[in-house]
Amino acid sequence: MYRYDKYDHQIVGERVAQFRDQVRRRLSGELSEDEFRILRLQNGLYMQIHAYMLRIAVPYGLVSAAQMRMFAHIARKYDRDYGHFTTRQNIQYNWIKLEEVPDLMADLASVEMHGNQTSGNCIRNITSDEFAGVARDEIVDPRPYAEILRQWSTFHPEFAYLPRKFKIAITGATEDRAAIAVHDIGMAAVKNAQGEIGFRVLVGGGLGRTPIVGSEICDFVPWQHAITYLESIVRVYNEYGRRDNIYKARIKILVKALGIEEFKRQVEADWQFTKDGPCTITLAELNRVAACFTAPAYETLPLYDAAVSELQAENKAFANWCKRNVKPHKVSGYAAVMLSLKKTGTAPGDATAEQMDAAAELAERFSFGELRITHMQNLVLADVKQSDLIALWQAAKTLGMATPNIGLLTDIICCPGGDFCSLANARSIPLAKAIAERFDNIDFQHDIGEIELNMSGCMNACGHHHVGHIGILGVDKDGTEWNQVSIGGAQGNETSIGKVIGRAFTFAQIPEVVARLLQVYVRERFEDERFIDTVRRIGHDPFKEYVYATPVEEDEKLASADYALLTAGTPYDTPLYSPRF
Repeated sequence: MYRYDKYDHQIVGERVAQFRDQVRRRLSGELSEDEFRILRLQNGLYMQIHAYMLRIAVPYGLVSAAQMRMFAHIARKYDRDYGHFTTRQNIQYNWIKLEEVPDLMADLASVEMHGNQTSGNCIRNITSDEFAGVARDEIVDPRPYAEILRQWSTFHPEFAYLPRKFKIAITGATEDRAAIAVHDIGMAAVKNAQGEIGFRVLVGGGLGRTPIVGSEICDFVPWQHAITYLESIVRVYNEYGRRDNIYKARIKILVKALGIEEFKRQVEADWQFTKDGPCTITLAELNRVAACFTAPAYETLPLYDAAVSELQAENKAFANWCKRNVKPHKVSGYAAVMLSLKKTGTAPGDATAEQMDAAAELAERFSFGELRITHMQNLVLADVKQSDLIALWQAAKTLGMATPNIGLLTDIICCPGGDFCSLANARSIPLAKAIAERFDNIDFQHDIGEIELNMSGCMNACGHHHVGHIGILGVDKDGTEWNQVSIGGAQGNETSIGKVIGRAFTFAQIPEVVARLLQVYVRERFEDERFIDTVRRIGHDPFKEYVYATPVEEDEKLASADYALLTAGTPYDTPLYSPRF
């Protein structure tokens, strides 16, 4: 993986010292909260309901075992013994004390990590395919390009104060696993007729208050011009994006207002002045960065392992895990393995310090010391020998990280919601737990098949509810929590935005609503047809009619005022920390 050079070390070290002084001045009263706010956001430090939240950057989701152990250390020393992996392939901590942040950041710097540009109106953390470098359908490994873009965008002086936050995703495979169509810029590697590598570029995608699927602005940008072309896109946005209305400030609004053809014309006009300039990527530079992502020392192994095949035939639990959590690898005898962070009864995406330490150990034992964080809020060991699958499964089971539900109903994407976030209208975590409890039957989930249930506590869509096959959005009605349900959303090569089925539901009604949606699907599906394909074939009306045919009953247990049944024994029932400011 990429290792810091002297410039990275200097930048991060100076940022830690700078922020230490800024925190000192805030605590002494020299800086007001308004003055401090922009400074802390530049370092990924938010103020939430109970305490500060710190978001740590994980470029393109790749971490070493040492970095994962640092995450565990931070959870123990500075938080409440856990962290939350996000849809941005980052990790965040929700119980941070301001006076301890400088020491925390110094600890991070010791393993070449930071919180830079995980907040603010700048180019955020670059995200990518969690199977980059090992996927069988890969055209080119996108990680060197993602790293080059990270270096270009970090502290870029022209783009430090954009009209709004800006997100870039890149994939090198034929199957989009990076959700590029719902990013401000999405890039997909392609080859032209001459076999040369370039990128198909999408622009103006995004979720939030106005969900839009990105539009193609160019079908082939040579890899040498990945920076120069993106720079022109961001420059046009920076000049003409709205700054008078935060809700209309994203690039998707500008692209929609101008139309993709006019926006492209302006980008191309700007690009003519820069396309062969200093930001053109040279082969020497690409090779320098690509050398950080060379293949590990793979062994020559048989395609299949006899012991694994035998146990699959004998043990249904292991067979289910292999079916859902073990993915193909481009090298014979190896597999990519998903460690599920979606065990029923836990908050989706959360991992304890113990689990993070153990995941680091698993990475060293089974996967050359590296892990990946997915935007579906799980972990990946990308280079596992098939002969090690049994031992890995047994180890992951003891950690609560072997739930065979990847891509199934309880593999729920979920934001922290109203338990933590001051922007949320509703609590997402207890509702995700309630749904998981209702459908906690692996045989049932495997029969239902692939289905993505995404949940956000507010319109900002951190839980990507718009692109869930079933999407749940927390809304406020007269100061009380309600939830809006949509169906038909999807990510990947056939990205679509879900459509709301009707009026909102109470917290306690949602599990029954999901059950009714599934009943229609089971009744109407063709053999081996996925939920999303059934929705596209028959439309929304049959689902809507059945859900609203009779009043949706509330689950009496879920209707209890304090959700005690759902939160007992979790990190959220501990006394609240009162922040100093």
